[in-house]
Amino acid sequence: MIAADTSSMVAYLSGQPGTDIEVLDRALELHLAVLPPVVIAEILSDPALSGEAATFVRSLPRLEIHDGYWERAGLLRRRVLGRKLKARLGDALVAQSCLDHKTSLITRDRDFRHFAREVGLRLES
Repeated sequence: MIAADTSSMVAYLSGQPGTDIEVLDRALELHLAVLPPVVIAEILSDPALSGEAATFVRSLPRLEIHDGYWERAGLLRRRVLGRKLKARLGDALVAQSCLDHKTSLITRDRDFRHFAREVGLRLES
């Protein structure tokens, strides 16, 4: 199982090239790709998203939210912010989903490096 971030999913859906897209494409072929819930919300909130893309996103497996998730995500974000590093709320939610499920994250968003450095989030990019 490997999770995909919004940045890589948007690039994939728009046909952009990249190492992350190659990893995502392979994960999709092997039925290993999953989406954190916040990624689904971010992608589906795009008014320009095609119906076909929305259907595809809805068809992918998602990471379930476990008890205590919101508290852990808040504490995770606090830890990174406490180091004076960038930690957007959406990124913290994605990172916590991956940490809870012990899965790597496919992303092209460099802000996740703070979560990798601080708490060991595994990144694929």
